[in-house]
Amino acid sequence: MTFKTKYRGIRTSPWLIVGSVTILLIIVLTLAIQNINREERYMSRILSEKGAALIKAFEAGARTGMMSSMMWGGNQIQRLLEETARQPDILYLVITDEAGTITAHNDRSKIGENITDLSNLQGMNLEEVQWHLTDLENESRVFEVYRYFRPLTGSGFRSQGYGMMGRGADRGIEDSNSQIPRIIFVGLDIEPFEEARKDDIRNTIIISTILVLLGFGGFISLFWAQSYRSAKRSLQDASAFADEVVTSLPVGLIATGRDGKIAFFNESAEKITGIDFDEAIGKEPDEILPSGLCGLKEHLNGGKAVLEKEMECGFYGRDAVPISVSATSIINEEGQLVGNALIMRDLGEVRELQEEIRRKEKLAALGGLAAGVAHEIRNPLSSIKGLASYFGSKFSEGSEDREATDVMIREVDRLDRVIGELLYYAKPSELKVKATDINEMLEHSVRLVQQDAKSKNIEIHWKGNDSLPDTKIDPDRFSQCLLNLYLNAIQAMEQGGVLYIKDYMNDNREIVVEIEDTGKGIDQDDLEKIFDPYFTTKPSGTGLGLAIVHKIIAAHNGRVTVASTMGKGTVFRIFIPL
Repeated sequence: MTFKTKYRGIRTSPWLIVGSVTILLIIVLTLAIQNINREERYMSRILSEKGAALIKAFEAGARTGMMSSMMWGGNQIQRLLEETARQPDILYLVITDEAGTITAHNDRSKIGENITDLSNLQGMNLEEVQWHLTDLENESRVFEVYRYFRPLTGSGFRSQGYGMMGRGADRGIEDSNSQIPRIIFVGLDIEPFEEARKDDIRNTIIISTILVLLGFGGFISLFWAQSYRSAKRSLQDASAFADEVVTSLPVGLIATGRDGKIAFFNESAEKITGIDFDEAIGKEPDEILPSGLCGLKEHLNGGKAVLEKEMECGFYGRDAVPISVSATSIINEEGQLVGNALIMRDLGEVRELQEEIRRKEKLAALGGLAAGVAHEIRNPLSSIKGLASYFGSKFSEGSEDREATDVMIREVDRLDRVIGELLYYAKPSELKVKATDINEMLEHSVRLVQQDAKSKNIEIHWKGNDSLPDTKIDPDRFSQCLLNLYLNAIQAMEQGGVLYIKDYMNDNREIVVEIEDTGKGIDQDDLEKIFDPYFTTKPSGTGLGLAIVHKIIAAHNGRVTVASTMGKGTVFRIFIPL
């Protein structure tokens, strides 16, 4: 037989983890998309502001030239446009009329060409800067900024007309008073921003991935921490429950660890062995227990379990204690030895119960015997005593025959007394209990034997206890018990001695009457038999005195114990519960 330990972990549905990770992923993706859109807005604003600034700068240059020189014309604007277009990130500068015909371009070869796709400009407020993304012939994307071209101040380009006529680079402005509206387009290179945007998107993806991983890891860590706390709390609760159960067991439990030293020692084990917990923990079993665990060590070393083996073991110099022992090895799920467990059950009460049953069985047998004896012997004894008295009256006083008849009468009386004691012992006790002052009763009983003790040179030391409450007992029967014990003590002190009598209350709220003598003592082999009927060590004893004492005390729901040492004396203790 082995004890196996098992622990069940906390189970959690995987859908909980999947759902939490999905929610975290949605949140991170939403933030990433918002970040990308924000980057696009920033890029559009920066490029549109840059384009507007270029348009204003170009217009300011054209305005300055027109105002400073009367000879300012189309060639000057073309050169200014070409110089302005040489700035970094500017792909082209174009001026067209509302029909889409190019009137000025940084690439002179394209002057006079027609921009056919101006449908998206219909209905737009070109007084303000507008922008859009467009594709060139080489499939590269361009950020195009445009609005009406206003090189003059005041009422706008309509206040003083200008014209850009001609189909070539040489022709310049031939119609300076033209009132035809012009539109200026600035094509900005979007590739640097696209590269930066790609880097931002890549960084956003990396950061989002890291956030997802960190969030997932954090969630798993929190989950593991919660599981650990729950498991730890469950383990602590289970441990506390197991400790309380094991500690409160009515049997002694001793457990050793892997190192073979005692790791557990409950209260019942302390009571059985008489060894304190602090003295036992951490020591080898052989240091405090009988050698080889009362002969069980060989069985445990051989891998055998012991079940309910009865034996007597002496602990710490105490007398041998009858115990029932079970022992086993503790093996974990991996088949490794964790330690040994020893369970001890005190058989003292069981033995007392067995002895009580045996005594009652004798009493029942004596009851049947006594009934027959009373009927079959007492009547003939009365006849014998009557005849002995009759014949004794025929003889003179002092004669040998008269003495013989007197001896016969005394023996008949003794035999009748023995039969009377037998009948009294066999029949059920009928107590007449009442509240009694135990001190007064003890004092009265001591006075009854005072003279007998004094005649044998015996001192009586009586110590009363006025704090004791009245006790419900049968005073006559209880006095009978006390006198019987007093007389036995006096008879045990043939050379004189001291008789100690005292009463007190113990921790179990029992009235204890203690009677101790300094006589010759009782042999250890006879201690278990002194309350048996007809067991006596006195030549003239009947063997019923202590048996009657035991019966009367048992009828009071009490108990009587005896302890004796040869040559030193004997102590009787009577326990009466309140």
